[in-house]
Amino acid sequence: MSLNTLWFILVTVLFIGFFFLEGFDYGVGMLLGFLGKDDAERRVIINTIGPVWDGNEVWLITAGGASFAAFPQFYATLFSGFYLALVLMLLALILRGVSFEFRSKVESPGWRKLWDWVIVVTGFLLALLWGVAVGNLIKGVAIKEDMNYYGGLLPLLNPFALLAGLVFVFLFAMHGANFLTLKTADPIMSRAKNAAKALWFPTVILTVALVIWAFVGTDLFKGPAAWLALLSAAIAAVALLLVYYFIIKDKPGWAFVMGSLTIVFATIMVFAGNYPYLLKSTLNPKWSLTIYNASSSPYTLKVMTIVAFLLVPFVLVYQAWTYYTFRQRLSKDTHLEY
Repeated sequence: MSLNTLWFILVTVLFIGFFFLEGFDYGVGMLLGFLGKDDAERRVIINTIGPVWDGNEVWLITAGGASFAAFPQFYATLFSGFYLALVLMLLALILRGVSFEFRSKVESPGWRKLWDWVIVVTGFLLALLWGVAVGNLIKGVAIKEDMNYYGGLLPLLNPFALLAGLVFVFLFAMHGANFLTLKTADPIMSRAKNAAKALWFPTVILTVALVIWAFVGTDLFKGPAAWLALLSAAIAAVALLLVYYFIIKDKPGWAFVMGSLTIVFATIMVFAGNYPYLLKSTLNPKWSLTIYNASSSPYTLKVMTIVAFLLVPFVLVYQAWTYYTFRQRLSKDTHLEY
């Protein structure tokens, strides 16, 4: 296996971790205004992710750093061409972080309600934007011979990408609802279970529509790793079906696991289907960015590999310890920080 392929796999793993962990973060945020009927209940919901949300975002920072170091031309093209969309995403991330910290600084119902709805809106916006970004990675964008994207923001908001955005919104919302059934007590737990059940059907419909469109209208299942993309799609489909089974059987732990596997294997499907492409050109396939023409030097990749395998285990152990420490269910009687 070449170092280029190895780092493609490592970047994939980082995005798997990000979508799995931050997915239920965004989902909890989107559901905050609907499942929390008063300030006390909304505080419970926020505190389910309060100790971990910023740690979950480390996966995004690490994925961005790894992409920059391993595939600098991809990073440059993505961040210059998708500039407006990424600025909007950055603003949403900032507002979301500020909301968690600011909502309890003033003893005013209006103040708290304002920041609560900022959490709802930014959670929805971030899920939608990530789906749009992934949709464009699958479909391809207008990259010319100089490896730069030409088109601006509006072409990125094409029907296929917007459908992918809706898939992310509903999938993350369902993921967040399943997470809340594990982390809260009644009455929030019962509402979260009903929300997960209600969100499952539109999630399935939108996901099936997206996969069929990707199969018919893109090259996602035609590359050298098409077999892995198809296998991952099948596993994700089975896991998504089992989510509903375990919800109605009142097994929230297994429902959350199946939802997590759906996200994990859907991410593998996208990256495996794109391999060896990082960013496809819709103007000319020869102008696409691959793991070879957009990568760093072999020496850089070698040094990065050594550093990654030395340091990443410490990060994983720390994050596992964090989740273990804050594993208890929360209720109105629990001491709440946010």
